[in-house]
Amino acid sequence: MTLKTETYNSKPLGLIPNSRFPLLVHRGVVPGGGAKAIKTCFRENGWSNNWDYPGVYEYAHFHSTTHECLGCAQGWMEFSLSVGEGGWTRVRIEAGDVIVMPAGVSHEMVAQSDDIHMCGGYPDGREWDDIQEQFLSEEDYKRACKRIMMLPIPAKDPATGEAMPHWHDAPSSVDSGWNDWRHALDSRG
Repeated sequence: MTLKTETYNSKPLGLIPNSRFPLLVHRGVVPGGGAKAIKTCFRENGWSNNWDYPGVYEYAHFHSTTHECLGCAQGWMEFSLSVGEGGWTRVRIEAGDVIVMPAGVSHEMVAQSDDIHMCGGYPDGREWDDIQEQFLSEEDYKRACKRIMMLPIPAKDPATGEAMPHWHDAPSSVDSGWNDWRHALDSRG
């Protein structure tokens, strides 16, 4: 399967951890979309605990307990994502597209078609939390960051079934300039 894949990098932004792994947008994974087809694709690639719903949350939030995949089953949706130069990027997805969201990347629905229908999944069926920057204390932030850093790279990409080449090829936290941020999580002061 040859897909067009867009990648978006991020850095810590305020109390949003973001990730050293790129956010992936796979275009046209399931031609024409469809909730059953998208959830089947996710499950076949080890991403379960699936849901389908008319969109996603309309407030910025991130997850610290798992990575997430989001597939557009019907319609279109525009996300605001804490990635890219300057921190916030708008990305529109349409039926059949899949986003692979690293833990720590904040996201929210900012526009959608009347018929929007989304599906989600999590590697190995992990449970997700729902963290909003505005409600985080400094200690909660540090705990969330440490949970994120302990998450493994999933065995397979939920859209392609490949062994997550974009994430395995990502520079280490040292090589990508995340070391000072990591050390600051343990600083006392």
